[in-house]
Amino acid sequence: MLNTKQIVVVVIVVVMIGALLVQPIKGLVDKQEENTTAAADDASSMYTLKSVSELAKQGINATLAQDISAIEQQAEAAQGEQKVTLLQSLANKWEDLAKPIPQGFIYKEMAETTPTLDYWVKSGDAFRKGYTNQQDTALASALNQLAIESYEKAIELDANSLAAKTGLGASLVTGSSNPMAGIALLREVVQADPKNLDANRTLGLFSMQSGQFDRAIERFQTVIEIQADAESYFYLATAYEKIGQKSQAIAAYQKSKELAADPTLSQYIDRQIEALSK
Repeated sequence: MLNTKQIVVVVIVVVMIGALLVQPIKGLVDKQEENTTAAADDASSMYTLKSVSELAKQGINATLAQDISAIEQQAEAAQGEQKVTLLQSLANKWEDLAKPIPQGFIYKEMAETTPTLDYWVKSGDAFRKGYTNQQDTALASALNQLAIESYEKAIELDANSLAAKTGLGASLVTGSSNPMAGIALLREVVQADPKNLDANRTLGLFSMQSGQFDRAIERFQTVIEIQADAESYFYLATAYEKIGQKSQAIAAYQKSKELAADPTLSQYIDRQIEALSK
């Protein structure tokens, strides 16, 4: 069975890599905003914890769905710290089910009840996971806007939070009219913490998008030093391929294939290696 990382690799790499590399960052942002500006502007009212929870329950075991509904009813009637405790229980349930969208709304409600840096960052992180690879463009835009708002709230509480800056930077690039502000934030993070995994990975992806393959190579080499995974090796291989360094590309593709251990990705990589070997 594929694990989550392998599914992400297959979806992002095999299906979307072409689109990722041929569009500049600003173009991606403008296209998204053109199609879904109205949804982003009204994100909070268009989607709620109740609506996303009901949708998420459709894809899970009926008994688990009933358990979640029971906790939701208790949380609605609770107040203060009791409410926060019940909401945390709900967040944990959705975490176990790998459903980040309800989590985002739950942590947002927790942060509004008991404002803390941790809750706002967790809210932003969950919304960001939720909009990544989201096929519903209206929902993706709304979640992106909610992530931005959550990270901004976090930074209001702690202007030096690297986690909040990283999340806000990534969210601004993918869902605002000023992506360079997001990149500037991410650069601040890596200046303060050169081995920051999330910031380096995100900057690496943005370098790929903008055709700056030399910079992408540097970022993904750093990512791999911290935490090697199939997806990072694949992007590293693609960047090497784009600048004509075939032997390095082949080696990185082979590492990606080894770590992913997925037949679909392996077939794609084998074709890439065959082409590079000619």
